[in-house]
Formats: sequence, C-alpha cells, structure tokens
Amino acid sequence: MAWIFWIILPFAGFSLGWIIRWLYARFQLTASEQRAERIKQDAIKEAEAKKKEILLEAKEQVIRDKNQQERETRERRAELQRYERRVTQKEESIDKKTAQIEKTEELLAEKEKACQEREGALDKEEERYRAELERISGLSAEQAKALIIQDLENEAKHDAQGLINKIEQEATLAGEKKARDILVATIQRLATEVTGEVTVATVTLPNDEMKGRIIGREGRNIRTLETLTGVDIIIDDTPEAVVISCFDPVRREIAKVSLERLITDGRIHPARIEEIVTKVTKDISQKIFEEGEKVLFDLGIHNIKQDAIRALGRLYFRTSYGQNVLYHSKEVAVIAGMLAAEIGCNRELAKRSALLHDIGKGVESDSDLNHAEIGMDMARKMGEDPRVINGIGSHHNDIEPSCIESVLVQIADAISAARPGARRETLDNYVKRLENLEGIAVGFTGVDKAFAIQAGRELRIIVNSDTVNDDQSKDLAKDIAKKIETDLRYPGRIKVTIIRETRITEYAR
Repeated sequence: MAWIFWIILPFAGFSLGWIIRWLYARFQLTASEQRAERIKQDAIKEAEAKKKEILLEAKEQVIRDKNQQERETRERRAELQRYERRVTQKEESIDKKTAQIEKTEELLAEKEKACQEREGALDKEEERYRAELERISGLSAEQAKALIIQDLENEAKHDAQGLINKIEQEATLAGEKKARDILVATIQRLATEVTGEVTVATVTLPNDEMKGRIIGREGRNIRTLETLTGVDIIIDDTPEAVVISCFDPVRREIAKVSLERLITDGRIHPARIEEIVTKVTKDISQKIFEEGEKVLFDLGIHNIKQDAIRALGRLYFRTSYGQNVLYHSKEVAVIAGMLAAEIGCNRELAKRSALLHDIGKGVESDSDLNHAEIGMDMARKMGEDPRVINGIGSHHNDIEPSCIESVLVQIADAISAARPGARRETLDNYVKRLENLEGIAVGFTGVDKAFAIQAGRELRIIVNSDTVNDDQSKDLAKDIAKKIETDLRYPGRIKVTIIRETRITEYAR
C-alpha cells in the first residue's frame, strides 16, 4: 500500500498546486476587472464633465457671435440710414439746381434774342462804317485786310525770330556747356597712341650690292617675289633702300617681312623666296588674329566670331589719312564707352558698336558696297544686336540712327578722327576743301567775302549791311551751315560766323 501512496502523492501535489494557481489567477482577474471598471467609470465622468464644458463654451461662443452679428447689423442699418439721408439731401439739391438752371435758360434765351437783335443792328452799322472807310481811304476792304495781315505777319515774324533767337541762345549755352563737360571729361581720360602709316614701305639694305641679288639673274628673283606677294618692288637710285608699293596693306607687310628675312638669310633664289613668303604669310595671318584678340581683350568685349576677329586684325595693317584703323576703332570704342557712362546709357553696347563700326574695311570682298554696308551685312550674319547693326550702318549717316548708342558712335568717331595729330591730309585736298567752303558761302545773296580759317574748322563771312539785317543774318548762317552739311564731307564740325557791320564815315572841315 505504501507504493500506492507514493504514486498518488505527486498527482495530489500537482493538483493542489494547479488549484492554488487557478485561484490566484481568478483573484487577479477579478481585481483587474474591478480596476478596469473604476477606470471606465472615471473616464465616463471625465467625458461628461468635458462635454458639459464644451457645450458651455459653445453656448457662450454662439451668444458672442449673435451679439457681434446684432452689433454689425445695427451699424449697417445706421450707415444705410446715413446714406439715405445723403441721397435725399442730394436729390433736394439737384431739384433746386434744376430749377435754377431752367430759370437761367429762360434768361439766356431772352438775352440771346436781345443779342441777335443787337447783332443785326451792329452789322448794319458796320456796313455803313466800312463803306465810309473805303470812301475815305480809297482802299477796298480786301486791300485794307491784306495790308493789316502783312503788317501783323511782319511783326509776328520779328517777335518770333527774337523769341527763337533767345531760346536757341539759352539752349545752345546750356547744351554746349553740358556737351563740353562730357567731351572734356572723356578726352582727359583718353590716352591712346597716335600712329602714322604710309601706303609704301621701305626696306633698308646693308649695301647696294644687295639690289642685284634681289633682282637676280634676268630679274627672276624680283619677279618671283612680286608674283607671290602681289606687290610692286621699286629699285631705284636711292642708296641702300628698296621701296615696296601696294594698295593692300597686308600684302605689303608680307612682302616687306619676307624681303627683310631674305636679306638677313642671304640665300635669295626662287625656291627660297617661295618658302619664306609661305612662312611669312602664315605668321602674318597669325598676327592678324592675335591683334584682333588683343583689342577685344583690352576692351573686355566677348562673343565675337573668328571671321570678325580676323577682319578686326586686318585693320591693324590699314590706315586712313595716316591713322591706323584698328587703333582708331579701339579709340572710338573707348570714347563711346566713356560717353555712354557719362550720360547713363548702355555702355557695353556702345563699345561693341564703336569697335565694329569700321569692320567692313577689314573684310575681303569684291562687292561694290561701301564699308558701312559691308560691316552691317557681316554683323547681321553674326547675329549681333540690331542696335549694333544700326550703329555700324549709321556712323557716316548712310542710314538714320535708331538709338542713342548709334549717335555716340558718330560722336566718338568724329572725336577720334578730328582731334589734332590724328590724321594727315594732302595739301591739294586741304586747299580744295577750303575753296569749297568759301565757294558755298559766296554763293548766297548778300555775302561780300568769306574766309575759311583754323584749318577749315571755322568759316567767317562778311555780309553787306544794307542787304542783310540782323534777323536775316541768323537765317543766313543756318542756311549756309545746312548747305555745308549737304554738299561736303568733313570730320568734326565747322563753325559758321556771320559778321555784319555798319560803317559811317564823316569828315569835319
């Protein structure tokens, strides 16, 4: 029986433990349910309190909104009442004014009737007076009217001319002062070199024996050099010098450099000449591109195509009245940029237009167009701004300037070309220009003498004081200036001065 006890004892212990654990779990579950119930009751109470609080706040908000709406309604009602009172007052005022206008119209109608009757009487009286005046003066009404109109016209012209002269003098003084300040400020800041080039180049020889070597056997060397470079080589009695002549400055430069290298090398024969000319041509082509790039770099101008850079570089070998065209274009760009900065317009656009204004001179073209038109076509193909194209085409007034930058290009071009020492002029052309100036002035009625002075910068005219009065002198000066602008081409500007004097001589005996 003992062994049965030991077998049942573990099962009894296990059953007792499970029962205890089940009772403990049941106790915990009951406690949790009670705690959960308390939490639920507390939450319900808190929710009801919150609900009451929210309802209370909502009621208060509704009351506040209702009070606000009632207050706004009262204010609008009061404002409407004020508007109604104003409208009523205005209607009353309009009614009163309408009544006054009706009374005034009646009075005006009566006055108009009286005026018509008075006008009829005055017309009859005027006819009587006109007939009497015609009888006394011996002139008809039309003749008298023409005399009066002529007198009034002369008097009006005199007064108008005086007023015009006064306005022009004031405007001229103010404009000249402002323009002088701008130009002086620009010129004072300008520091460019003045260069002089000629259409022929001279190559110095170490001795006169070198002339024979340049000519070669039966002239083959000189013919080869002239054929390859397209120049004329003049060998005369001038000691130790050879003259190279060519209208194309680039070909002239190639020939000059090639001849100098041949003289330095000493080997002068057709094969060597061809080799040297080919090499120099490449060097000059590279120099042309470098000169164009250098100017663009100095001016800070970008986005220029290679064809335009080469055209600019070719201007380095071209001159106009002794002035290097590339340096002239650079100088014009600098001046235009300064002027643009002074007056507050587009500085970069003015510089770009000024630099490219003579680019047509550097374009190799067989066209019969002038350099301004060629430059416009090139700029248009490069996609330049229309204002740049206009500045190129209008710098010699071939077309009308369309913007202030184009006018600045004209001014800068004139400053660069006309300043002292910039250009040279042959004596024949100089004398011819002065004669043309004087001839234009002498061709006008009332001009006794004309003198071109200050190298053609001023034209002084002496008029007959009996034929031309003071007012006519002003018109005469304008007419002569316009004639000069129309008939002559000249750099800068020409001052026209009219001198009129009345000289009376009497002798005391």
